[in-house]
Amino acid sequence: MTLISLIVALALEQLRPLGNRNRVWRVFTRYANHLERTLNAGYNRHGVLAWVVAVLPVVAVVMAVYYALYQASPLFALLWNILVLYLTMGFRHFSGSFSEIALALGEGRDFDARKELARWTNQPTSELSIEEVSRLAIEQGVLDSYRHVFGTMFWFVLLPGPAGAVLYRATQMLAQKWGARDDDLFGHFSRRAGEWLDWIPVRLTAASFAVMGDFEDAVYCWRSQAKTWGNYATGILLASAAGALGVKLGDPLRQDYTVKYRPELGVGDDADPNYLKSAVGLVWRTVLLWLFVVLLISVISFFG
Repeated sequence: MTLISLIVALALEQLRPLGNRNRVWRVFTRYANHLERTLNAGYNRHGVLAWVVAVLPVVAVVMAVYYALYQASPLFALLWNILVLYLTMGFRHFSGSFSEIALALGEGRDFDARKELARWTNQPTSELSIEEVSRLAIEQGVLDSYRHVFGTMFWFVLLPGPAGAVLYRATQMLAQKWGARDDDLFGHFSRRAGEWLDWIPVRLTAASFAVMGDFEDAVYCWRSQAKTWGNYATGILLASAAGALGVKLGDPLRQDYTVKYRPELGVGDDADPNYLKSAVGLVWRTVLLWLFVVLLISVISFFG
């Protein structure tokens, strides 16, 4: 059931991507905004309470529906799994922007590429060179592929029913919304909860990048460069992906009429539009690897 749910959800998301039209998460965002306005008094304990009220009831309802449907028919439970995954996963969430940027750069429409990258990343891009546009697009694509695919897949497989997928996506949304500011005590717990849920899948994803790309360079970059990045988990993902692709990421960016200094990640060539296609290929190969592992686990469980 797990493997079928993942495959069908990924196929549906390719055929009819939700993207920004996901009304369920819009409702959840408004609910989170209401909780923040109501409970945020600037203390950590209020953030813990807000996280519990925001996340646990949603997970409980999703699981209650799953078990109720399973009692009626396993087929209904399967359909519920697929629906929840369809709402929580999002391969096309990043691949659409990624493809548009790659196409624009390939056709020499640099302005359109910068405009799409700015919309996607919410960062100023008017001063970026083609190499910088390519580099930033690869970085954002790697991070989005993890958040919207691999992290969700891991927790969906690990926890019963669709509980893991909802728990992970809700926690990550609150971590980005409430935990973005380090000095905000209200968002401290949501940020830490996101870090806890990311600890294992980040490393599994990085290891998978290494297996499906240049293994030696990916491991080298992971071990020697990841800690130089401000966020260690992000550094692990970007360094391993850069090494697997044989491309340089990180490095300074020209934004807001100044230079934003960042550590160098990866080895090999400077980024260019051709590496965008390589990055998409790496992500797809990694998805297939994870599906194959889920298949092996399912077979072992069936015969065990």
